[in-house]
Amino acid sequence: MAPKKKGKKGKTKGTPVVDGLPPEDMTKEQVEEHVNRIREELDREREERNYFQLERDKIHTFWEITRRQLEEKKAELRNKDREMEEAEEKHQVEIKVYKQKVKHLLYEHQNNLAEVKAEGTVVMKLAQKEHRTQESVLRKDMRSLKVELKEQELANEVVVKNLRLKHAEEITKMRNDFERQVREIESKYDKKMKMLRDELDLRRKTEIHEVEERKNGQINTLMQRHEEAFTDIKNYYNDITLNNLALINSLKEQMEDMRKKEEHLEREMAEVSMQNRRLADPLQKAKDEMNEIQKKLGNYERDKEILICTKARLKVTEKELKDLKWEHEVLEQRFIKVQQERDELYQKFTAAIQEVQQKTGFKNLVLERKLQALNAAMEKKEVQFNEVLAASNLDPAALTLVSRKLEDVLESKNTTIKDLQYELARVCKAHNDLLRTYEAKLLAFGIPLDNMGFKPLETAVIGQTLGQGPAGLVGTPT
Repeated sequence: MAPKKKGKKGKTKGTPVVDGLPPEDMTKEQVEEHVNRIREELDREREERNYFQLERDKIHTFWEITRRQLEEKKAELRNKDREMEEAEEKHQVEIKVYKQKVKHLLYEHQNNLAEVKAEGTVVMKLAQKEHRTQESVLRKDMRSLKVELKEQELANEVVVKNLRLKHAEEITKMRNDFERQVREIESKYDKKMKMLRDELDLRRKTEIHEVEERKNGQINTLMQRHEEAFTDIKNYYNDITLNNLALINSLKEQMEDMRKKEEHLEREMAEVSMQNRRLADPLQKAKDEMNEIQKKLGNYERDKEILICTKARLKVTEKELKDLKWEHEVLEQRFIKVQQERDELYQKFTAAIQEVQQKTGFKNLVLERKLQALNAAMEKKEVQFNEVLAASNLDPAALTLVSRKLEDVLESKNTTIKDLQYELARVCKAHNDLLRTYEAKLLAFGIPLDNMGFKPLETAVIGQTLGQGPAGLVGTPT
């Protein structure tokens, strides 16, 4: 019997437990509910499996599309590189052709110069002969003109004398006319001045009269007001005097009563004076003691007030001292922080300055060497160019035309190279943007980048840095 019990116990341990109950103890309804729940979970798991399969297919198709696009972009890059190489080769060929054309132009220019020099010598000889003939004719004309000038100067002197006499007569006439006009104007304006003075005197008198009338009116109103105030004050003081008379009568009656009381008091005073004479000495002593005590009391009160004031001041000063101590501690902490920040900033500043100095020193050395090399190359090119010019004896106008043509050709070639570089940078930027969007999509769907099976390569343009904007906003290379 013992082994059978052990077997039963093993079976009960291996049976699954559903909702805290073994399936043997569950009812039919509970089992059906459990089966329905398991079916719902199974359906949900199937839907999720289908959804993940669809997502996997989408990602696979997306990866295939991006791979094709990447291959197309690489092919475009190869084509662009090939086009750039072909363009450079064409550019070199065209430069050689233009150099040969320049040589032909220099030769033609030398021939033209020789012909122009020969023609120039012939033209110069003819021009000299014509110039000599014209010079002799002009000298004859000059002699005749000098004679005419002398005759005209004599005639002009006579005319000037006559004009001066006429001018002096006209000036005297004008002076007399102006003096007469001045006298008339002075008399006219004197009359006007008198008229204006009379008018202004009348105006002043009328204004003074109006001011006096206003003043008299104000004086009358003030006098009326003063009279009214005087009558009010008079009535007020009359009432006061009547009240005072009534008071005087009542006070007289009181005075009589007081006299009677005074006589009675005089009698009592006589008796009291007798007693005072007896008590004068002890009273004097008491008065002296009292004066001393009053002085002490006054000093005590004064000291007491001073003590109260000093206590109040002490409290205020203690409070201020506490506030100042607290502020001092806060300021010390701030000062320590500021000192630490200053030291850190100073260290950073010195380190940054040293780095900048090292970088600038290195850059300056590199730039100086480049400058020296460029200057040497430029000097060599200038010397070669000057030697070519000296050997060719070109006309400046023809030389400028040739140099302009060469510059135009070189500028056109440089612009084509810049356009191709810009197109290459734009394509590389589009490729890099595509890779970034692909990686972002994978991360959004929860797929790690390590599961791709390959590592995408980002393209870069030599000598240029690509920005973070969209591919259409790549700046043109400068």
